[in-house]
Amino acid sequence: MGIGMLSLITGRAGPSGFGSASTAEQVTQGIDASNLTAIVTGGAKGIGLETARVLALRGAHVVIGARNLEDANKGKQHIMNENGAARVTVLKLDLCSIKSIEEFAKSFNALDLPLNILINNAGIMFCPFQLSKDGIEVQFATNHLGHFHLTNLLLDKMKRTAKATGIEGRIVNLSSIAHGLTPEGGIKFNRINDKEGYNDKKAYGQSKLANILHANELSRRMKAEGANITVNSVHPGLIMTNLMKYSSILMRIVKVFTILAWKNVPQGAATTCFVALHPSLKGVTGKYFQDCNEYEPSKLARNKVLAKELWDFSNKLVRSA
Repeated sequence: MGIGMLSLITGRAGPSGFGSASTAEQVTQGIDASNLTAIVTGGAKGIGLETARVLALRGAHVVIGARNLEDANKGKQHIMNENGAARVTVLKLDLCSIKSIEEFAKSFNALDLPLNILINNAGIMFCPFQLSKDGIEVQFATNHLGHFHLTNLLLDKMKRTAKATGIEGRIVNLSSIAHGLTPEGGIKFNRINDKEGYNDKKAYGQSKLANILHANELSRRMKAEGANITVNSVHPGLIMTNLMKYSSILMRIVKVFTILAWKNVPQGAATTCFVALHPSLKGVTGKYFQDCNEYEPSKLARNKVLAKELWDFSNKLVRSA
């Protein structure tokens, strides 16, 4: 899995014309999104907030789904202060809870808005072993299962919007380069909740691998159905955000030795915004992007059988929860 370390460090542009040094504003320059509605999960802080800000700057109506409404409303205020014409709606969303996800979908549908773009951005990272409100290992529950269920609940709305408007719908899953660091076989289907032998890094990697597998399988299904919706996954890059709260000391030590590979928040949101809005990606689906260019993910991430197995397993988990 070539990360293109030289282009990462130099910021040299790839085939898309953009690279690791490009910012979210740069990659969306000149794009008019005023006829689009986008949901950004975890849009209260960090790269989620920057993604929401730039989409709103380009004219999109942005719905921020966030667990902490106080932070989300502060984020909204930050966007509005800079851009008085911004359209931003805040709704409560706890991806750790099936009930909260279903309430969010209900609240969103009640707004009677179209839905063109879904950005599955929220996540947690390297946290100690704990179970979600529904009794599922929390990194898998939040990073993958919550987004899997949310996406399924919003799919009909996205299909209807794409059909009525003729505008391609786009779903973007935020994954990570860490998707290569997983337990043996990639996903521990039978032992997802095992405290015994729990490794916070591998549990994170497993959830990020699941993000890519989910995007690939959903992309395949949308193609088979003839739905005008693309589904892709992205690695935003190494960014020091609130996501690092469980590992900030370790990450600060790592950062000293890898300083040239780190990005700031505007650079971190660039790949997401590029994949969500750029016209050059019309019809591009089931791909993995980093530094605003297409890359090949790990062998496990390209495994179609594993993707299908994860899909069925996730459906079963949601039903049992």
